[in-house]
Amino acid sequence: MAPYVTEFDLYEPEHVDGKDAVKQKVAVIGSGSWGTALARIAALNAAEKKGFHPEVRMWVREREIPGKGLLTELINNTHQNSRYLPDVSLPHNLRAVPELADVVKDATLIVLVVPHQFLTPVLETLSKPGVLAPNARAISAIKGVEVAGDQIYTYPSIIEKRLGIPCSALGGANIALEVAHSEFCETTIGVPSPEDAALWHAVFDAPAFRVHPIEDVAGVSLSGALKNVVAMAAGFVDGMGLGGNTKAAILRIGLLEMASFTKEFFPESSSLTFSHHSAGVADLITTSFGGRNRKCAEAFVKTGKSFTQLEHELLNGQKLQGVATAEEVFHFLEARGRLQDFPLFDKVYRISFEDMDPKCLFENL
Repeated sequence: MAPYVTEFDLYEPEHVDGKDAVKQKVAVIGSGSWGTALARIAALNAAEKKGFHPEVRMWVREREIPGKGLLTELINNTHQNSRYLPDVSLPHNLRAVPELADVVKDATLIVLVVPHQFLTPVLETLSKPGVLAPNARAISAIKGVEVAGDQIYTYPSIIEKRLGIPCSALGGANIALEVAHSEFCETTIGVPSPEDAALWHAVFDAPAFRVHPIEDVAGVSLSGALKNVVAMAAGFVDGMGLGGNTKAAILRIGLLEMASFTKEFFPESSSLTFSHHSAGVADLITTSFGGRNRKCAEAFVKTGKSFTQLEHELLNGQKLQGVATAEEVFHFLEARGRLQDFPLFDKVYRISFEDMDPKCLFENL
């Protein structure tokens, strides 16, 4: 499970100096804090690297900002996304666009980073004839899974099937604001081929954002989804005022459940993704100490407010991925008759949705 990309096979554009120059064009679908942070890196790289069209477009769901005007105009004029990533300067070649079809026009590299609740209408637009370039590739930075009875699907697999294009997965210990401030970190990209590895490495790798591509799309995608459920358990621990010993135990148990779940239901994945890469243990640690799922789970215990209320009050309207994933995973395991082997996932759901006392989190672990 070594990284695909080495110093010998990085992306090299063809005919870069000729009239038939082949240029990759990046489009980012999503403009929340994480989408904006990724768009910033992609735009900085596109402006500097050969073989890339300099303009990077970012899809922004249009809205009126009271007293300031339309959000897209505000982003393009101030070069800041004050709603979701305040006080971070954005490159001038990053352009906010309100129409999805306009964002992806002629794009060859499409980054999907919308809350998974909104993916279906996005795919409906993208799948219409003539919307996508025939040579387009996608990457998913969406955290979550989709469940239908006793079947479970990762978002890269859904995107790939619906759009008919290869789709990679990006995940790691990446708090959006820290990434946007160029604090050193790593990310993992699960890819279906060496060509995808080289392309996405070129889009995102930077001195303070090191990219490690590996051949495990399912593992990277699942780790990004399941770690949010474990982070909720960590937040419950914090909400009860318990200490580091308890939280460490919950993280260890949670990591084991994450790896066991992925290997059982996605056997093509690798256990090394969880132990050796940023998308695994590193992402779990970061999310369980600094992420929004941990933060809201702590407030859930302390205040007794619903997660819907807390999204509004603490997240400026952004959606919690852990709550939705906990529900999906619970119902999937219930349909498979496997809840007894994943007690932490079971408890997180029951505390969140069935009024179970948070103190019951530790039973049968």
